[in-house]
Amino acid sequence: MKEYKNGTYTGERALFASKDASFDNCLFKDGESPLKESSNLKINKTTFAWKYPLWYCTDVLVENSLIKETARSGIWYTKNITMNNCDIKSPKTFRRAENIVLNSCDIPNAQETFWKCQKIKLNQVTAKGDYFGMNSEDIEITGLTLDGNYCFDGGKNIVIRNSTLHSKDSFWNSENVTVINSTIIGEYLAWNSKNLTFINCTIESHQGLCYIDGLKLINCKLVNTDLCFEYCSNIDAQIISHVDSIKNPYSGKIDVESVGELIVDEKFVDPKKTKINVKQK
Repeated sequence: MKEYKNGTYTGERALFASKDASFDNCLFKDGESPLKESSNLKINKTTFAWKYPLWYCTDVLVENSLIKETARSGIWYTKNITMNNCDIKSPKTFRRAENIVLNSCDIPNAQETFWKCQKIKLNQVTAKGDYFGMNSEDIEITGLTLDGNYCFDGGKNIVIRNSTLHSKDSFWNSENVTVINSTIIGEYLAWNSKNLTFINCTIESHQGLCYIDGLKLINCKLVNTDLCFEYCSNIDAQIISHVDSIKNPYSGKIDVESVGELIVDEKFVDPKKTKINVKQK
């Protein structure tokens, strides 16, 4: 393996198509696509300061490194990349990439990050930015702290554990999502989605959980949540808290501690198709 140590590299495609190479304490300055089309890379304590640093790469390990804000759209069309203890400051970092693993990374400018990617694993990641995870598939997440609206729009096959999402319109148009031991705060949660399961979660949402086919809530709290379940089908909900209001569910079963307002308008739904059990009336 060729070793690069303490080097500074400039110019477009500075080390284009590098193979079987390691980088330690290096700096990639001015110049686009410095490692484009490279493979089998080990990168440690290295800074990327310009655009498109790791496009069309395969088999990459990046540790203890910095991707500056100016290194925009940094990792596209790349396969098999693991990043440990990295500071990823650039927006639009991952797109159309596959088999991505992030451990203990911070993404403070995560706008439009993880778009149309496949096979993502995130562990102890902090991110801030809108449209996180759009149209991505096969995602496993533990310990994500996300502040940004419209996350996981169009996402499929997602499992999230022990996370906190501050996100308006999260999980819109998504399919096969399971969220466990997590907190979700934001308006209009998960509209137009299919097969969503929330287990031991706390949810706060204005007019959330509507237009869903196949919604399961197990041991969940819905705090400061109103007008939920509108036009939802195949509901199986066990809610261990008060809900401000429930509106016009299509079908299913709802067990809830108490409800401030229950709206069932026979002009729009058949009340017989949804069994609602309110424990404290």
